[in-house]
Amino acid sequence: MAITKQHLIPLFAISFLLFFQHHCSTTSAQAPAQSPAPPGPPDVTKILQKAGQYSVFVRLLKSTQVSDRLIGELKDTDDGKTIFAPTDKAFSALKSGALNSLNDEQRVELVLFHVIPSYIPLSQFQTVSNPMRTQAGDSGDGEFPLNVTTSGNTVVLKTGLTKTSVSDTIYTDGQLAVYRVDQVLQPLQVFAARSSALAPAPGMSRKAADVDGKSKASSLAMQNLALFVVSVIAFALSL
Repeated sequence: MAITKQHLIPLFAISFLLFFQHHCSTTSAQAPAQSPAPPGPPDVTKILQKAGQYSVFVRLLKSTQVSDRLIGELKDTDDGKTIFAPTDKAFSALKSGALNSLNDEQRVELVLFHVIPSYIPLSQFQTVSNPMRTQAGDSGDGEFPLNVTTSGNTVVLKTGLTKTSVSDTIYTDGQLAVYRVDQVLQPLQVFAARSSALAPAPGMSRKAADVDGKSKASSLAMQNLALFVVSVIAFALSL
């Protein structure tokens, strides 16, 4: 049987397809398999947004840029982080205007006071040494002390101005732990200093100050009256 031109065209096409399929399968087998990219560090703001009722704390994390700082530190260190997240209700319980009256530096200190520079599982708080070191600064008296006590599964936090307990675990993965607290942890360095600046002088109440002012005014009037009487007598004797 003679092979015509009409037979050669489909044979050539089939041969080409078989060669192309073999070449592709060989190349795929030789190419090294790519492992998936490692996951990035957890984003605290996304965790809290998903949990709900933490909008004020999320706003503070973003406005102070502490959220970006936490992502970078979680990426570069194996120590992990522990965060105490106050609820929106906790912020609403602060004195009126307390949060808005803070300057930028004090806002950063307030947020960092809720961050511990290591991962602490709930069961390990009983082993923590007091005062705990936060990322706000020195834990000495009058600055940023944060003390913890435990009783069974209850973890109590004390700042010198605030006493509250860990009421729930929002997130934990072995590197980051985020716990709910129902009061804002108020550092002495920020809130005690503001209270002292706004308070009246020791031993001088407003009522006492008013009495003291009236007494001085009365004394001055008596002096003026005495001078007037002396002047009148002197004028009478000169006549």
